[in-house]
Amino acid sequence: MSGLLINKLPVTAHLKSQPLDKFGFLIGATKNTVNQSIGIILSIVLFFLFSHAFAQQKQDEPKDPKFYIGRGVAYGEKGQFDQAIADFTKAVEIDPKYASAYYNRGNAYRNKGQYGPAIADYNKAIEIDPKLAQAYVNRGIAYGEKGQFDQAIADFTKVLEIDPKSADAYYNRGIAYGGKDQFDQAVDDFTKVLEMGLKNAGVYYYRGMAYANKGQFDWAIADFTKVLEIDPRNADAYYNRATAYYFTKDYDKSWRDIKKAQDLGYNIPSKFLEKVRNASGKQY
Repeated sequence: MSGLLINKLPVTAHLKSQPLDKFGFLIGATKNTVNQSIGIILSIVLFFLFSHAFAQQKQDEPKDPKFYIGRGVAYGEKGQFDQAIADFTKAVEIDPKYASAYYNRGNAYRNKGQYGPAIADYNKAIEIDPKLAQAYVNRGIAYGEKGQFDQAIADFTKVLEIDPKSADAYYNRGIAYGGKDQFDQAVDDFTKVLEMGLKNAGVYYYRGMAYANKGQFDWAIADFTKVLEIDPRNADAYYNRATAYYFTKDYDKSWRDIKKAQDLGYNIPSKFLEKVRNASGKQY
């Protein structure tokens, strides 16, 4: 496969359908990334709950750190991370032992791409509450986004000691293993997520890339096909399946997927198009 590897696995992310977004905020825990409707409902509840609190306490700011956590959560859900950080900092000033304040501020820093401060806050949250599993998850994600995959794997493994059924931990550890080119371990972790009943397009997608990087192209094709059953407009899946078909010498299907990806706006690398033209003897 020299010169034409399937796309490498990216840094860590959390469990959503492709493409993957960043973790949201919750008071004391992260959003349930498997059930997105719960997160949406919670955001609405938080908005109305704390809007009402703001109106009642407009004249006299409260001394309860939960007020600032709640308002910081509302700011974070709106993408106003600087305001969120200010409120979480206020909560820390009121109660320096409030793990949720550090945890949520870490989320805000991470969403701003400030991984150093994020990791420092996750460290503090874990120091206060060593069983706060999602702090390990999000710290692992921050390490992964910095390319520190060993530290990320250690954190996801710690989560699994606390909660052996954590789909987030298996999923993110699989991606971290992929970042280290440890594709056997990556496949095992993605398969574990699927065995837990989470038939998620992102899991099939990344497992397909792991299989492809192992040279198991038939398995990769099966996973990319599953992605497209769930998400028929996933251009990345079409491109990667086209690449897998190329390696199995099924050039007609490769061209078909190339066209599908292009129709969806995917910019196919010119070197790959040249290789398929030369191998198939066709000029499309």
